[in-house]
Amino acid sequence: MPRRPAAPRRGRRRWARQGASKDRPGRRAGATPARRPPLSRTHAKGRAMKVLSDVTAFAFGCVLVGLSLFVTADVVSRKLFAVSFEGADELGGYILAVGAGLAFVIALAERAHMRIDVLYVHLPLALRAALDWVALASLVAMALLLVFLGWQMLTESISYHSTAPTPWATPLAWPQSLWLASLALFLLVSLAWMAHATGLLLSGRLKEMNQRFGTSVEKDQLEAELSDIERRR
Repeated sequence: MPRRPAAPRRGRRRWARQGASKDRPGRRAGATPARRPPLSRTHAKGRAMKVLSDVTAFAFGCVLVGLSLFVTADVVSRKLFAVSFEGADELGGYILAVGAGLAFVIALAERAHMRIDVLYVHLPLALRAALDWVALASLVAMALLLVFLGWQMLTESISYHSTAPTPWATPLAWPQSLWLASLALFLLVSLAWMAHATGLLLSGRLKEMNQRFGTSVEKDQLEAELSDIERRR
């Protein structure tokens, strides 16, 4: 069997590269591996919003579990020792008030707000995009109103040193501050989505805006139901 002629020293590296390229079909000599395309801004913001909604839902779920344990301990203490903590109802009201603001954030991130789309799905793309922008504007207006009213209530409680008419006599400024913070988070998220939707609308990216902020069509709802069934199995 004839031997392969020896390559000169300067050409050995070139011969080695050529041999490596022949051993790996589909790649050229010296070619770098293809990189994944970077995520678009819309996709990155969608993932960030998904993370925010998951963290918010997990935190609120943990608080509800803690409240249920507290109520259970109160019931057992009343039954066995005739001793009551006398604060389960008050604490539950505070948690539900704060949870309402957090639920607004989760519903906005998951597109869970109710919208009547009987005529919406039959409209042209430009008109649907305009209606999506109007829907976000209405959410921002609602969030502004809630924050304004919450701030008025908090300032009055601070100025009058108001306390709850319960055995704990909790200063109302404490739970109202947490409640106002949850509403302010809802306002910030609404403003962020409003700015993003305005940018998409002004740049003419109507299809991308409709996919991100439009109502879920039957196909999306069916896929959501199927994924929920698979997760429960």
